[in-house]
Amino acid sequence: MREMRDSGIEWVGQIPKGWELRRAKTLFTQSNSKGNKIEVLLSPTQKYGVVPQSQLEGVVQVKEDTDLQMFKTIHKGDFVISLRSFQGGFEYSLYEGVCSPAYQVFYPTSPICDTYYRYLFKSQSFISKMNNLTVGIREGKNIQYIDFANSQIPVPPIAEQERIAAFLDAECAKIDAVLEKTRASIEEYKKLKQAVITQAVTKGIRGDRPMKDSGIEWIGDIPAEWRKTQLRHCAAIKSGITLGKKYEKTDSLVERPYLRVANVQDGYVDLSVLTTIKVTQDEDLKYRLHAGDVLMTEGGDRDKLGRGCVWHGEIEPCLHQNHIFAVQTSKDTLLPEFLEYLTVSDVGRSYFDVTAIKTTNLACTSSSKVLAFTIPLPSVEEQAEIVEALNTKCAGIDALIAKKQQYLTEIENYKKSLIYEYVTGKKEVKISVLAD
Repeated sequence: MREMRDSGIEWVGQIPKGWELRRAKTLFTQSNSKGNKIEVLLSPTQKYGVVPQSQLEGVVQVKEDTDLQMFKTIHKGDFVISLRSFQGGFEYSLYEGVCSPAYQVFYPTSPICDTYYRYLFKSQSFISKMNNLTVGIREGKNIQYIDFANSQIPVPPIAEQERIAAFLDAECAKIDAVLEKTRASIEEYKKLKQAVITQAVTKGIRGDRPMKDSGIEWIGDIPAEWRKTQLRHCAAIKSGITLGKKYEKTDSLVERPYLRVANVQDGYVDLSVLTTIKVTQDEDLKYRLHAGDVLMTEGGDRDKLGRGCVWHGEIEPCLHQNHIFAVQTSKDTLLPEFLEYLTVSDVGRSYFDVTAIKTTNLACTSSSKVLAFTIPLPSVEEQAEIVEALNTKCAGIDALIAKKQQYLTEIENYKKSLIYEYVTGKKEVKISVLAD
């Protein structure tokens, strides 16, 4: 077992005696040059590193007549400090091109193993160090190259850098394969849940019986005794409060919690982060939620637009923002829980996707579109049966998904720990290990 010594740096901890500690500026230097012979616009991403912007979805593309020679140069092997580096570390480029001047680019000026530092700069301990720089020194602003340049980082011998990089490449490839398989399994369970819900809200749960064509492509056949109707005939819709209103000093205001789009999730209300707002007493009464309201989002991710969840009065009183619709059903015709399942089924997903105003991966709808939502409608008694059956089936599937998610988290944490242990020298890569 090799001898260790205290690095004197909290995020690094102990390092092998043969390792150096050097300020980053002795290994790297910043680049501010502009333009590139290869005019490819690159974007730093936490998931993929630095990649051509054309490969990314949901990114606002630059205009065709934009002069890319005015953008910052990136060469293969450069590192980039992105705007969110305090969340995901520094990114590495395998491409030639240019990037937005908002990013900071640096490159090695001393002999190093690039891959070793790719792992170091994406390790959780390094990211925490960078996060402390932004919060502690710059109060949430972007990381500056000078802050990184003055930071001390471990410098193993080149041969050991290469051994660590090769070992982590091999081990992380195995771990990533497990992660990919687990994520795929989770997605399959989610698709199963969606299929179970769609089957129940369009075909019922009473077995074979006479069917009829609904006349709606994404609804298909429905039981003969069911009817179809627009939501306007069995529900009313209420918009929420618009933010940013100015009040007079003489206005009597009360402070109330209110829900934002982020609080409305598939099947539940997330109250982990709740914002408050000061309103008049009239506004307090006008925009209050009531138990049984179905919350539906006006805008957001295309795959979640119009998602519904029932408000059970978790907090009283509570208001809602104008980007959330509160749908109040006629309970003798439509159960709010049945409407919730309709919004997350293929019926709801297809309707809101077809009718939405879309911009790349975002979309929005309107109260008129919500009220025009055509739904299959069984009797209230059968709706109750379907809701009860789906509650049981979905709970079982959700439990399986949660188990997979827990395993996913454990593997991700193991990967982070593995990287940290080796890039800081807590564990040693034996030459015999790589030979095997």
